[in-house]
Amino acid sequence: MSAGRLEQVLDAIDQANAMDPNSVSDGNAMRPAELVYGERMSATLDQFCVGASDHLRIAVRAQHIERWTCPRDSYPAGRVGYLKWRSDLKAYHSRRARELMQAAGYDQSDIDRVAALIGKKGIKRDAEVQMLEDIVCLVFLKHYAGEFIAKHEDAKVVEILKKTARKMSAEGLSAAAKLHLPLRLSRLLAKSLADAGNS
Repeated sequence: MSAGRLEQVLDAIDQANAMDPNSVSDGNAMRPAELVYGERMSATLDQFCVGASDHLRIAVRAQHIERWTCPRDSYPAGRVGYLKWRSDLKAYHSRRARELMQAAGYDQSDIDRVAALIGKKGIKRDAEVQMLEDIVCLVFLKHYAGEFIAKHEDAKVVEILKKTARKMSAEGLSAAAKLHLPLRLSRLLAKSLADAGNS
């Protein structure tokens, strides 16, 4: 796959995500939330996986493409509604990635591979799918978990972090243990990893 087409797709993903009406701080300024998320995903991939394939680079950047168009509160409360929301999001992200890759002239086999990665087909069996899941978890822990866990008691946080840990590879867990995190999150993550290792 050519570098020119790769950059075209990544730029198109960024242009789409730049339309996010929600903003977050990137450490310097308030910017569109999903644009920042995509940049964080790509930066983490670059740190964690030298020489990642173009398929993986596109899937990582497109993980949350236009996510704001499908808000959680548009689905019923509870686990069934949550799972339906997550399933629909994966299908939507895959479709948008397909459209942008087709516009850039990618072969169908390349497009199908990226869609399979975004759909997380083969986690724990497919090395690239597992790498994508590790990146998702690392970005969550580094950039979003601190604010998220502020809403929950320690016991609930530990259960959430244990579920996160179960999705990760040994290499991903090792990287997670080395993250510089806020004190409470670091303490609860260490407990979660210890509990997961003993279960």
